[in-house]
This record gives sequence, C-alpha cells and structure tokens, in this order.
Amino acid sequence: MREIVCISVHVTVGEAVSVLGCVCNACALEIRASPKVQAVVGEQVALKCTFKSSSPISDRLTVDWTYRPPSGGPMETIFHYQSVPYSTAVGKFKDRISWIGNVAQGDASIALQSPVMSDNGTFICSVKNPPDVYHNIPQTTLTVMERGFSFQLTSTTLLALSVFIPSIIVAVLLLVRMGRKFAVLKEKKKTGYKKSSIEVPEDPETSRWLGKLRDWCLNCVDSDEEDPY
Repeated sequence: MREIVCISVHVTVGEAVSVLGCVCNACALEIRASPKVQAVVGEQVALKCTFKSSSPISDRLTVDWTYRPPSGGPMETIFHYQSVPYSTAVGKFKDRISWIGNVAQGDASIALQSPVMSDNGTFICSVKNPPDVYHNIPQTTLTVMERGFSFQLTSTTLLALSVFIPSIIVAVLLLVRMGRKFAVLKEKKKTGYKKSSIEVPEDPETSRWLGKLRDWCLNCVDSDEEDPY
C-alpha cells in the first residue's frame, strides 16, 4: 500500500496533464457543420449542425450558436438551447433565428429568417452534453446574395452556352435563307419562269454572317482542346 501511495505522489505535472488529456479525448464530442452556405436575400436559409456524443443525451445538453462579422470583432451569441430553444431578443438577429434541430437525433441546426447581405459572416455551432464538453469548433461562412446574382456560371454552363447559342443563330439564319429561296421560286413559278437552282442568287449578307459564325465556332473548339499545361 505504501509503495502505491509513493508512486502516486511522485507523478509529474506532465504525466498528470497527459492523463487528463486522455480522459478528455475519451469524452469528446464530434461536431460537423457546413463550411460554406449561400443564401438569397429574403429567403429562409438553414445552418446545419450535427453532433455525436459518447454520453446519453440529457437535460443538461446545451447548444449555442455565435456569430462573427466578416470584419472581425467580438463574437455575438445569437441562439441558445437547453431543453427548449431561446432565440436572441436583441441585436441584428432579433426574432429571426428559429430552431429546426432535434437533439435526440444529434441535430443542432437553426434557420435564419429573411437574411440580408449584412448578415454575411461566420457562424459557430457549439454543443455540450456533460460530461462531454470538449469538441472541435466547426465554422460556417454565410454568403447572402441578391436574387439576380444567385446563379453562378460554371465552366460546363459556359461551354454549353457557347455551343447552344451559336447553333440557334445558325439555325435561324438557315431558316431565313430557305424562306427567301422559297419566296423567289414561288414568284418565278407564278410568272411562268423556269425554275433553276443555279439562277437563284446567293444572299451575300447571309453568307458573310454564316462564314463568321463558322470561323468563330471553330476557334472556340480549338481553344477548348488546347492543353492548359
């Protein structure tokens, strides 16, 4: 017994910290949140947050959401949950935060009503379920955009447009050309003139535009096939 007491007394501070770290790691929470979220002005947006705890869910579990503006500065608590949700009653998010989570299923998500562009910033989800109180700190960056700018062109979309739009223009020009030829043939038929495809004059304006479109499309294809390296 004395030997055991002697060993415990001579445990160093470093060893004690190491043991404490192991204990904390064993009871740590794992939290996940969407790293980036885009929203449209005036339309509700969900800020997702999920967690896993090694301890059973109890009434002591708490969820806290905090906000930091893009320019930095102090954190602002905008939501608190413990058995029931408590949305902030002051500040820029007053009456605009609603609870959409379910702690029994490991969900601590909230929703932001009527977002505006000044809501841009970083949102942090924190969950504590004693004795599990140590966890990672996931951050969600919210970007609110005007409705007209919510659609972003991808490289695939641009490529599709670069092929689709010229094809439509070429088809319209061909239809116009065919319509003109048909009108000329019809007029000659009425006057008793013998039809001859050789004598139907080419429209120089239409031919010029078709040539330019053909060259432009070929240039687009050649540039897309070039090795970027």
